[in-house]
Amino acid sequence: MEPVLLALVVLFAGAYAFINGFHDVSNSITTSVRTRALTPTVAVVLAAVFNLTGALLSTALALVLADRFIQLPEGTSGLGILIAGLLAASGWGVWTWWRRMPASSTHALVGGIVGSGAASTLVGGPNIAESYQVLLQQIVLPLLLSPVVAFVLAYLLVFPTTWLMRYSSPRRGDAGNRIAQSVFTSAFSLGHGMQDGQRTMAVIVLALVAAGYSSDTGIPLWVQIFAGTALAAGSLFGGWRISHTLGNRLVRIDPLRGMSATAVSSSMLFMGALWLQIPLSSTQTMTSAIVGAGANQRFSTVRFIPLREILVTWLTTAPATALLGGILFLALSPLL
Repeated sequence: MEPVLLALVVLFAGAYAFINGFHDVSNSITTSVRTRALTPTVAVVLAAVFNLTGALLSTALALVLADRFIQLPEGTSGLGILIAGLLAASGWGVWTWWRRMPASSTHALVGGIVGSGAASTLVGGPNIAESYQVLLQQIVLPLLLSPVVAFVLAYLLVFPTTWLMRYSSPRRGDAGNRIAQSVFTSAFSLGHGMQDGQRTMAVIVLALVAAGYSSDTGIPLWVQIFAGTALAAGSLFGGWRISHTLGNRLVRIDPLRGMSATAVSSSMLFMGALWLQIPLSSTQTMTSAIVGAGANQRFSTVRFIPLREILVTWLTTAPATALLGGILFLALSPLL
């Protein structure tokens, strides 16, 4: 039974990565397409290529997540927890895409696994209670704080950027900002591959350990290629519904502010993946940076009704996927 469940975990992890790329490609390309720094086709292809490159470039965050993320029970119970969590996160990703709402795939995954782990105790199975403190300190707090940091940094970055361009003509300044924005768009996609690709790797490694396969040698190459390819494939299909929300409904974005938002969000993803080795939500980081940079015009440019809808979606992501993950695990428990 364990080999079958392990194969299902790998399959659903691939589906989660595909939906992640499909859902989050909007974060990478919205500002550059909105300000005409890149054409939609070029932006999507760049996002897919750099997502794959980022997933293959580093495994440091995946190793940290697999080691500290969760003390997963061995055997069928642990694999069932992962299956239910992945299904809940994937379902939430599809629903929020349909609703045109940017939402954190990481929050969805954490919520789904916590909910399915809690449901395991209801049927007398092993629990993951020892992991809750680590989840709070290493994952939940960074995810909650990163939107605030991204908003403040993007808001502040507009001041020195405007000062540096004080002698440039609007046409020349916009051209320079579009070039810089194209570079930062590629950097953001690279950081997204490092962050979100390694979450999928961590889940598969956890499944391998739960099924009795050793992972002492680190992240297997096939896991890297599988996660990166699924993420890049999802990016190629593109979730344009969310692009409309980020690029048109929240704030008015010009090339300078689009460049500022992309610069801040890409830098934060790199720092989180390579230096701090903590997971950051690309969705929350980019959305907050767009609002922060856009707000540094007149606050009347911020459209608070769609912003409120997005904040409600963020706050309900983890509880909703936790509930869904718990229900799915209870449905699967007779088979475990």
